[in-house]
Amino acid sequence: MRRFIMDASDFRNVLNTAFPAKAEHDAALAVSDVVIPGHARDIVLRVYRRPDKTGLPVVLYFHGGGFIGGSLADADVAARFFAERLPALVVSVDYSLAPAHPFPAAPEDAYRAARWVAARARAFGGNPHRIAVAGHDAGGQLANSVAFIARDRGDVSIAAQALFGPMLDPSMTRIGDEERLSSDITARECAACYRAYLPLAAQRMHPYAAPLESARLAGLPPTLIVTAQNDVLHVEAEKYAGCLIGSGVLTQVIRYPDITHAALATHTPAFEEALRFFECRLLATRAARASR
Repeated sequence: MRRFIMDASDFRNVLNTAFPAKAEHDAALAVSDVVIPGHARDIVLRVYRRPDKTGLPVVLYFHGGGFIGGSLADADVAARFFAERLPALVVSVDYSLAPAHPFPAAPEDAYRAARWVAARARAFGGNPHRIAVAGHDAGGQLANSVAFIARDRGDVSIAAQALFGPMLDPSMTRIGDEERLSSDITARECAACYRAYLPLAAQRMHPYAAPLESARLAGLPPTLIVTAQNDVLHVEAEKYAGCLIGSGVLTQVIRYPDITHAALATHTPAFEEALRFFECRLLATRAARASR
């Protein structure tokens, strides 16, 4: 196996070449909608791109809403941030919502979006060999589901994932104390979301819906997990980070103090942490290819 080694100064030079200076982030974005077949219905992909760039890494982004709500508008701040600042081709996914479309509609929609990216990214200036996934709340769980499905089916390669306040534990046995944490979301609200999304008891053990129940985490991509102090979900998310580390998955976890669950959806410091993470992992993917 060939090893790729560079010192810090060389890395910064390559980084500046691969990911242009942030002064360029105010360049106009082209935003367009694409309709593709989903699991149970057609779904909309909102594509954010820099018309002046080609070969961009791709970020698939999934909005929050507890599997029962949310929209492309909720993902707009995050999508624009990564499209401008990485820069990247960002594809925001309007996946199917419960209870009209319960599991597995949402993860299957999410993976169909990933396959569309793998097939069509070049037409929009993206690089299908440098794909990352990200999302907030239910969207964080769906990003993780895409990583699972990609590993298992083998027809899409995911280089990294960033999960912001993800919902990961339908059993709700690891949820935090909402009063002690001054959480903006409650256990009752989470339970209602899971009942709509996973109406069958057996679904609550499926690894694509309940990754904390999975005994097979090895082979998932490098992962960033971002949590908020004032959020009942931070306990399960940090527990999942520990499980990933124990399975040999390169994992970074960060908790922001005095921040609520909802605030993570637009929290600039969290996005900046993900930006650094994606720069490192997506650049490492390209560097590894170049060294072979």
